[in-house]
Amino acid sequence: MNIENTKAQMRKGVLEYCILSILSGEDKYASEILDTLKDAKMLVVEGTIYPLLTRLKNAGLLNYRWEESSSGPPRKYYGLTETGKVFLNELNTTWDELRTAVNVVTNAKKK
Repeated sequence: MNIENTKAQMRKGVLEYCILSILSGEDKYASEILDTLKDAKMLVVEGTIYPLLTRLKNAGLLNYRWEESSSGPPRKYYGLTETGKVFLNELNTTWDELRTAVNVVTNAKKK
């Protein structure tokens, strides 16, 4: 079994949650989202994030707006819709429950 593949699958499993969380504070454009993920050591490439943003938009969780940039072409800023905010709240609850369960299981082996 390939450990790098397993680690990549774990990251992919929480990527949508991370993106929605990043956008919970303010609208951001794709490069800002990508930088935030990279700063957190979530190894993500542009080829992964754009299709995911489109999928989240098509699901009604995100919207976007174009904004002029002083340093190049206009930027597409993404933000949460009301549906996206409700969805994120549900994911927050699920994440807390999952994190607690995983900690119970993994810490039980250490005792």
